[in-house]
Amino acid sequence: MFRSLRIRNYRLYATGGVVSNVGTWMQRTAQDWLVLDLTGGSGAALGLTTALQFLPVLLFGLWGGVIADRYPKRPLLVIAQTLMGLLALTTGVLVVTGTAEVWHVYLMAFALGLVACVETPTRQSFVVEMVGPDDLTNAIALNSSSFNLARVVGPALAGILIYWLGGTGPIFLINAASFAAVIGGLLLMRRSELYPAPPVPRRKGQLREGLRYVRHSPDLLMPVIVVAFMALFMQSFSTSIALMSRQEFGQGASSFGIASSAFAIGALAGGLMAARRVRPSRRLLLGGAACFGLGQIVAGLAPGYPVFLVLLVPVGMALITANTTANATLQLGASPEMRGRVMALFTLVFTGGAPIGAPVIGWIAEVAGPRAGMIVAGLLCLAGIASAPMLTRLIAGGRRAASSSHVAVAAGRAS
Repeated sequence: MFRSLRIRNYRLYATGGVVSNVGTWMQRTAQDWLVLDLTGGSGAALGLTTALQFLPVLLFGLWGGVIADRYPKRPLLVIAQTLMGLLALTTGVLVVTGTAEVWHVYLMAFALGLVACVETPTRQSFVVEMVGPDDLTNAIALNSSSFNLARVVGPALAGILIYWLGGTGPIFLINAASFAAVIGGLLLMRRSELYPAPPVPRRKGQLREGLRYVRHSPDLLMPVIVVAFMALFMQSFSTSIALMSRQEFGQGASSFGIASSAFAIGALAGGLMAARRVRPSRRLLLGGAACFGLGQIVAGLAPGYPVFLVLLVPVGMALITANTTANATLQLGASPEMRGRVMALFTLVFTGGAPIGAPVIGWIAEVAGPRAGMIVAGLLCLAGIASAPMLTRLIAGGRRAASSSHVAVAAGRAS
């Protein structure tokens, strides 16, 4: 389960990642609570904040994959992590000094999204350069587990500290300091022990080439489509947790953090289970995605806060099972010179659905209540996943088209 940790470079990366991810999840919780405080509990404002954070990925995310394939990944990650830390520091200072307004939060969310356009595909495609192809599946699963371990600790810790410290400002400052851990880990890596992919020379049409590559590869296209439907309502689920905790069950900041952590406990369990698997499968992908949609519906019907907490655990497990399976399938199936662009497309659909889904579900929650928003999100998610196999066949044009495309790409590289 933990075999990738025997590799020194990956240990440095994973250790720094745990610290930084805890800070990131603390900030996400603080950001949601700050918006609710500044707007008097507006679900639409909360959805807009989420949308602004992921809108840049929708607009510019594919170019991030091109950059990830063109340049060394470790220096790119150092630059991106530094910029994220500076954004957290700036917001924290504004909140602590009492000058923060809701448009400041909107601006920070959008700026974080811009940095993520490059950081996310670079980080994901950097994993294989640390561990090599043999341990890639395990490292991806451990990354998900590390991320969700932080999701367990971060929101609960943020909720407690917001109460103890009397506001959200210190949380942003703590997150800014946490970026030193991951930056330090990247700088301490031994370059001789990395497996760097050769940089792709700059030329026209690289973005379109990556899109065609995925389009004519059904084994890559299916995970992309499934994640696209999940992502429309994935980010709105975090919004729904906040609204359900505050409006349906009358809970405070600490209880909202606990609810987020309950969801993350299931995600952590799903990640650890995935670390034991050798190869991903289509059945696991579709099953996990369907359970995520169904889980949203059941959680939306929860009669009380304790039952709601219990139901969040399997929902988190289903979500991370589907996401980890999709991520591993794409990285194992993509050729090295295409991996950055393939993961950029994965990032696009993974986060780019939020600008569409989050405001819609936020509006439904404001008009008809948080329960209605969560149930509608689950129903739409199930409908999309059910149509994914048919859409894959229609878009890919069959396996014959996929084979022809691979031959054409190979011939182009040879020439």
